[in-house]
Amino acid sequence: MMTRAVGAGTLLALCLASVQGTLPGSDVLLAKERGVASMADYERLMKLRSLGTEFFREFRNMSSADLHLLEGRLSQQDLVCLADMAQFMSGLTSAKKWALTMIDAWGTIPSGYMYGNRFDMGNYEECLRVDGAVSATHSIKGKYCFLELPFYKWLGLTSEVLEVTNMQTALCFPSSCSASAMETFLKQLLQRLLGVGDPSNLFSVSEETCKVRESEPLDGLTIFTIVLLAAFCTAVVACTLFDYFLCPEQDKIPRLIKAFSARATSRSLFAVVDPRASPNVIHCLNGMRCVSLVWVILGHEYVISLKAPAINMLDNLRWMSQPFTSFILYAPFSVDTFFFISGLLLVSIGLRSLEQTKGRLNVPLMYLHRYLRLTPIVAVALLVYLKMLPLFAGGPVYESTGFFDYATCDSTWYLTLLYVQNYATSSMCLPHTWYLAVDMQLYVLSPVLLIVLYRWGKKGAAGILLVMLLLSACLFATIMTNDYGIMFKNGGQFPAVQKKIYYATHTHAAPWLIGTLFGYFLHLIRGRRVALNRLAVWAGWLLCLAMMFTAIFALFPYAKLLGPSPTVLEGALYYTLARIGWPLALCWVVFACIQGYGGLANSFLSSPLWQPLSKLSYSAYIWHIFIQEVNNRRIRSNTYFSNYDVMLNFWSTFGFTLVMSYVLYAIIEAPLEGLERMMFPNRRSSPAPAKRKSQSEIQIGQEELPQKDGEAQVDQADTERATTKAAKGS
Repeated sequence: MMTRAVGAGTLLALCLASVQGTLPGSDVLLAKERGVASMADYERLMKLRSLGTEFFREFRNMSSADLHLLEGRLSQQDLVCLADMAQFMSGLTSAKKWALTMIDAWGTIPSGYMYGNRFDMGNYEECLRVDGAVSATHSIKGKYCFLELPFYKWLGLTSEVLEVTNMQTALCFPSSCSASAMETFLKQLLQRLLGVGDPSNLFSVSEETCKVRESEPLDGLTIFTIVLLAAFCTAVVACTLFDYFLCPEQDKIPRLIKAFSARATSRSLFAVVDPRASPNVIHCLNGMRCVSLVWVILGHEYVISLKAPAINMLDNLRWMSQPFTSFILYAPFSVDTFFFISGLLLVSIGLRSLEQTKGRLNVPLMYLHRYLRLTPIVAVALLVYLKMLPLFAGGPVYESTGFFDYATCDSTWYLTLLYVQNYATSSMCLPHTWYLAVDMQLYVLSPVLLIVLYRWGKKGAAGILLVMLLLSACLFATIMTNDYGIMFKNGGQFPAVQKKIYYATHTHAAPWLIGTLFGYFLHLIRGRRVALNRLAVWAGWLLCLAMMFTAIFALFPYAKLLGPSPTVLEGALYYTLARIGWPLALCWVVFACIQGYGGLANSFLSSPLWQPLSKLSYSAYIWHIFIQEVNNRRIRSNTYFSNYDVMLNFWSTFGFTLVMSYVLYAIIEAPLEGLERMMFPNRRSSPAPAKRKSQSEIQIGQEELPQKDGEAQVDQADTERATTKAAKGS
């Protein structure tokens, strides 16, 4: 029995598993005692390099009469498989093109397994395009599958965590053969090549990895999705043509036509407001939101690139201990930025609306506006991710290289539309929409918060501060009592841990509540210039940057895989305090930019170039995962992991994301938003025409700060729309 095999990838996984505490101690000891395999074992392994040729040598004399090759009771499919295999071997003997093409598509033992290369994908398209006519009524088509070699079992180990070291190589059989039939043929071959008595537990072929050319017919929901998108697209094209040819005066466009016209939508979307012409607008929020969006997409690009079948997967673990990696590992702070902005705009605009209406707040209408603004695009995303992704992407590693399993949408889709998926299920449909669930749940509490601040002022703010501290203490206690490790190598990425310390609403309440308190502070100092000397300004910026870089790099000393890990207390303190320190640093950035102490930061964040992207940020957030899924699920060959290659992938992803976001914004989001405005028209208090705010100005990051009584005000409906748009930016 062959009990040892080589592969630094295997040994590396053993180290990773032992660090995470998931590998039994006896297995680790066994691996250390055996070490690297002998050269004889390596030579036997290398016999698999010519797997396809060896398969032909083994079965070259096969005929349809060799029923003994298929063990057990034979089904009709097995008999067809056996006949096709005989034709396959005969075709190879006579050098028929279709048979040579089929064997040519086979993979082999991947070069560089000791460097982490676990895949040899052969030639996916070559296999699926095989169509060999063997008679007037029958032809043999190719079926692509993966042969999986679990080398940790060759070492005598049993821990399932070591499945990440399994080698996979491509096979191409007649489509009539099942995975179990393939295993039967390969068992005899591997028995000879490896010199073992029973190789059954040393390899496997799963039907789940098999692909054939024939595609299943479109189901009803897929057809509905295509028809729905086509209907919206047709309406937008028709209204755009009507707008272009029949409406020379833009002020007289019918509201329904304007809602569906891509021309009118684009005019509003790409309208740029000069910051100097609108001094009462927090323009720096545009840049802050867009930078955070780029940070989110870049972080997700690294995550999915780390899952890709790279030829140098060993470098993934080295990359984890580089200083630059901290910017990626702690990209979730960008999410806290969105919560901070959402809370800030909610209060700074909401209090102004309450002053205008003398404390009256139509809470049901607030909730309705919010739901109607966020939900339609999420509903469309559910359909597109579930039904359109398989039409755009397909490849040998479709199931293993993507982010999520969207099959769960069949049973959990309604939880996403109710915004309770972060609590109600462990199998979220569109898992990246957990943010919308948390933000919606916080928004449900916003009327209470606004009324408390409006009626009790500073006492109410003190109460909110106390609630924020209590919720932070709850997060700290959750980590301590459950003995959670917050770092990747300590299991911080496990779903059970993520659900309690990341997806739960109270874990992100601190940035949101700090944003609301800062919004109240801005409300109190509206119209005033706070004079600070140069020393105070420099101290503010230094403290701000210190808190930001501490949040990002505090755990860098523990980054080495085999190095020390933070204690549970240290991890809990970091995880809790960082979610307070980060939004506090953002408070200074916004304050400095508003008060004229922003300098280069304000010039960058307040650039008018951010405004169009800021308006598309919600769509980009929804659709960027789709682009990344398509790019990675359709991989046909091994990749190479490096920062430069990930950056190349990022910019292509970002570009296609913007294109897709713009198209779906124009045909879905903007028309539905226009219809919603028609259903719930603005209820202004008739300000002077010169003071009226154009609809294009009520956008993400452009909400007016309250100044003084008598100036142009936004009414309650505008407040609800503005805060909704603020949340949609993440």
